[in-house]
Amino acid sequence: MTLPETMTAVEITTHGGPEVLQPVTVPVPTPKAGEILIKVAYAGVNRPDALQRAGLYNPPPDASPLPGLEAAGTVAAVGPGVARWSVGDAVTALLPGGGYAEYVTTHADHALPVPEGMPMDQAAALCETFFTVWSNVFRRGGLKAGERLLVHGGSSGIGTTAIQLAHLRGARVFTTAGSADKCNACLALGAEAAWNYREVDFVDAMRAMGGADVILDMVGGDYLPRNVKALADDGRLVQIAFLQGPKVEMNFTQMMTRRLTLTGSTLRPQSVAAKAAIARDLEAEVWPHLASSRIAPVMDSAFALADAAQAHARMEGSTHIGKIVLTVG
Repeated sequence: MTLPETMTAVEITTHGGPEVLQPVTVPVPTPKAGEILIKVAYAGVNRPDALQRAGLYNPPPDASPLPGLEAAGTVAAVGPGVARWSVGDAVTALLPGGGYAEYVTTHADHALPVPEGMPMDQAAALCETFFTVWSNVFRRGGLKAGERLLVHGGSSGIGTTAIQLAHLRGARVFTTAGSADKCNACLALGAEAAWNYREVDFVDAMRAMGGADVILDMVGGDYLPRNVKALADDGRLVQIAFLQGPKVEMNFTQMMTRRLTLTGSTLRPQSVAAKAAIARDLEAEVWPHLASSRIAPVMDSAFALADAAQAHARMEGSTHIGKIVLTVG
């Protein structure tokens, strides 16, 4: 395969709103040892992209400054030492950055085969949310069959993934969302109850169900002490973002008296080996269910690469249900 020297990408011209995302022409990256080059068909759009755009989530020092943490496409080149992948293979991949482009590199162990029969736009919507949910809900949160999981923002990409995976693995799932339509979407995916947080106090509702064994939260702010109240004894609060801020005054006595665990993680800064281990888990435990269509990413909309600003505006408007992707190639 003859590769072009340059490609179209979308860069963050300065920190700010969606309008700072602009198409540019940049060199096609070259895969290093252990890496593959992907010709991108679709790229996923995620909240961390918007945080990076706003100057609140800087990429690691060795990562592309371009936004984009997941993509699907075909392998265009392989770096030294890569044995699993060959040029032409269809892959979906977790990226350190750079997904808003016609070509992107990533570590070979962070790519997975596109599930059999799955279209590329859906494949592009897998990795960021499935890696995040698997590592936080099941690894850090230790969710088991029969336990109660509360998912905040159940209609988001993370939320729709968490509902499906937890339901698939035998947990009882409860969720919050911001409208009747969003709540109905959560119920259709397997949630036992979905509460409109504008109308229902989730603490009272969850306590009435016995309390949550695990809570997956991306809101933060005043949700933190409320989450602690909503946990059952020995419950685990797993934090993956702070859309309402990371600072709040809390009394941590309950953590001791009720044996609570407060944990969380951010995916992007983790080591190559840690992310490769998550990929192996997913391929063994989750990918067969994607191939059989027992679960699937919930798709909201697709935008052209050049319209990445519009994609961000839709995501930040919080009217979407599921994943937003960019059409690249």
